[in-house]
This record gives sequence, structure tokens and C-alpha cells, in this order.
Amino acid sequence: MAEPKPFSPVKLICGIITSGENIFNTAEECLISLYGPADLKSPYFKFNFTDYYEKQMGKDLKRRFLSFKDSIFPENISEIKLRTNELEEELRKGQKMNRRVVNLDPGYITSSALIMATAKDFAHRIPLHHGIYAHLELLFSKKEARTLSWTYPDFKTEGYQKFFIEVRRIYISQLSNYGFP
Repeated sequence: MAEPKPFSPVKLICGIITSGENIFNTAEECLISLYGPADLKSPYFKFNFTDYYEKQMGKDLKRRFLSFKDSIFPENISEIKLRTNELEEELRKGQKMNRRVVNLDPGYITSSALIMATAKDFAHRIPLHHGIYAHLELLFSKKEARTLSWTYPDFKTEGYQKFFIEVRRIYISQLSNYGFP
């Protein structure tokens, strides 16, 4: 009988979607105060593969990802997603807006995959805790990211994949520094 082993730590990331630079800055500051310093930030990417958030948040949306220096354990991603959902509401109220002003998408990177947390159920998503699901977004080989049939179109772009491959490189280096294989 195989005995269960504790999970290895994983690399926390968070995507931020909004249209206002001040909201990006405020969201980044809040995330850093909650989860520690960022060790890598992506460039700003145009978020134009879908108009899903346009009615809620307006036009000219951009997305940026943060990678956090401090590792987390994967079983904590549900609580992190719930907290980022609360933070979205706090930021909306802080801007005195009636509509949504930011979308925060936490996830994590392992040596083999990018997992995003979501509150939306679908056939390929795995229930975690408190209505939060795991969404397998990308698989990693030694030098590349592989998409899946359900990978969101923006995650298939070269810019996103370059960022996530670099985050994975940092993560693997951190793991070896902490004595994990």
C-alpha cells in the first residue's frame, strides 16, 4: 500500500485583468502585502481574445501576471482564490465603482504544470474546496509549454508561455535550493 506523502511547495502566480494603471498598481500592492514580494512580473498583455469581461469592466483591458517569491502548498489555492475574490470587491468599493474594476486569477506552477483556480465548473475542472476548482492550463517539458484542448486562447500565446517558462525555471531553482529533488 502506498502511503500518502505531503505535497511539495508550489510557485504562486496571480493574473490581474483591468484597464486602469492605478488599479494595476493598487492590486499589485495588495497582493504583495498578502502573499509576499513578487520575484517576476510579466509585461502588460492586451486582453483581447474574448469580450467576456467587457460588460463588467469596460474596454481596453490588459492582463499582467505576478510570480511570488514565497512558495505555497497546493492545498491552499482554494483559500487564496476566495481571498482574491474578496479583494476584487474591496478594490471595487475603494474605487467607488458600481461595476467590477479588476479580475484576479491566482494559480500555481509546478515543475510539470500550470494550474489556475476558478469558481466556474466545467467537465475538465477538478473540485477542490468551497466551490473552487483546479483548471489545468499548461503542461511543461524541459524547455516548452504544451497547451491542451481547453487551454484559454491567451495562454496559448508566445508571450504568456515565455513568462510561465521563466517562472518555472525560477521555481525549479528555488526547489533545489531548499533541498527538494
